[in-house]
Amino acid sequence: MSMTRNWKRLTMGALVGLSALATCGSTLSFYEESLPTTLNPLYAASMVDHRVNELVFDRLYYHDPITNELASRLVTQWELVEQGKAVRLTLRKDIKWQDGKNFRADDVCFTVRAMLDPGTTSPIAEGYRSVFTGCEVEGKDKAIVRFTKIFHNPLNRLGFYVLPQHRFDGDAVPPDHDFSSHPTGTGPTSGNLGSKQVNFQGTQNGHHQPTITELSLLEGQDPLVQVKTLLNNGVQGIIAVPPPYRAEVSTSDDMSLKGYDLRSWWFIAADQTKPYLKDKKVRQAINLLLDRTDLRQLSIGVKPGEQNSPCEFISGPFVQASPYYNHDVPVSARSDKDRALALLTEAGLTDVGGRWHYNGAPITLRIGMKAALDNEAPDLLSQIGNQLGQAGFDRQTYKLSEDEWNTQAITGQLSSSYDLLIGKWSFGLVEDVNALFHTRRDGRGSKNIFNYSNPQVDALLAQYESAKTDTQARDAYHKLHTMLAEDLPYLFLWKLDTKSAWRTDVRGTTIAPYYYWTEIDNWKYGG
Repeated sequence: MSMTRNWKRLTMGALVGLSALATCGSTLSFYEESLPTTLNPLYAASMVDHRVNELVFDRLYYHDPITNELASRLVTQWELVEQGKAVRLTLRKDIKWQDGKNFRADDVCFTVRAMLDPGTTSPIAEGYRSVFTGCEVEGKDKAIVRFTKIFHNPLNRLGFYVLPQHRFDGDAVPPDHDFSSHPTGTGPTSGNLGSKQVNFQGTQNGHHQPTITELSLLEGQDPLVQVKTLLNNGVQGIIAVPPPYRAEVSTSDDMSLKGYDLRSWWFIAADQTKPYLKDKKVRQAINLLLDRTDLRQLSIGVKPGEQNSPCEFISGPFVQASPYYNHDVPVSARSDKDRALALLTEAGLTDVGGRWHYNGAPITLRIGMKAALDNEAPDLLSQIGNQLGQAGFDRQTYKLSEDEWNTQAITGQLSSSYDLLIGKWSFGLVEDVNALFHTRRDGRGSKNIFNYSNPQVDALLAQYESAKTDTQARDAYHKLHTMLAEDLPYLFLWKLDTKSAWRTDVRGTTIAPYYYWTEIDNWKYGG
């Protein structure tokens, strides 16, 4: 059904209701993919969670979205100490928490202790336990942060959000604390998480002077509803506009489409604990059965040979613009059914009446996908199922809710439920993929979907972690790319670019990669 016909099916009452919800005087209202699951940055699980963190909190260090230089709004000076295994930070003295209390070095060290405390049951905190050993306060405005080893880029390891010590009773930070809905930060706005929307109030501080006083985050409706509401000025922005709707937005003089670099790539994770997927030849065969060119056209609308495509194929766990991407590893744009058939036969699978069998039993692939991806690539799940079905695999397809994806898929609890899971990873400027591929143990591999384990991969990840120079880090990840393209714990699909839409009366809209709102102080709306 066409977008126009879909639009006509919406009732006028529904549109009036949406417009009334979104328009709140001078409030800047915008659509997100969903509501955040939490406002506590230690428990951020979705990209929505990560984006709203930037509105409420300050990271100790961040990359300037314009110059790409490492910067801090909290630190005035730093120096390496203890033979490079620690850094002494001198903090600004004119910053206050949003409840009026002074920001101090105690808060930095509390945040480090909270991440190290086993009572903080946060995958993000677990990742930092291989980075920090502790933190010591020197007076009110100096903190010495200690590392587990010498890092060649120590300040890049300090990109965490600082939490207020006075809001918690001890070092452990639980996920169900009131802080998760009503946090206290030092960022440009304060936030409150409601059941239908999130409201933000601009807060003046020694390091933040936002000109927008109120923002309202609304949960994304059908993409067509979002676009029509935007065009009717019911909201002023949409964080992510799917490719099929961009043309309509771009034709309006009142709209501006802006690129949003998520450094994101799409994948199909394969469960190697299943006996018929354990042999890498089977995974390689499935990879060759997928016709990515057809998938891209049928789900995103990109025609073969189209110039300036919003979707580029990848052969490994990085986007092609990344210095870690190994361009010597070719992509698989088209299917190769003859080679796939040979690999399946070599792996011991048999073709019985046009259906693949293993040990005498037909194979049924249970394929799941994070449901929200259907907005960006409509019908992708069905199209992948169709291609594998035509190749001789029985299949069942399912869509996973945001909660199921965050609490079960990422935590490695769905091995018994699915054979293949379709998802998307997004990265900031620090593209550390160790959590995705390292054996899940001792806090490592915290996002290893099917608990993949390969000692050679672990060794390369260790090389990256111990790198003393950018060249050493790049060499380790180039080798990792090559190895993963052969072993295929993930079948790598593509990078799909992201576009935001804002009305032209919202000015100064500098969008930071991944974090989005880093420069919200300079945004202007109304007045």
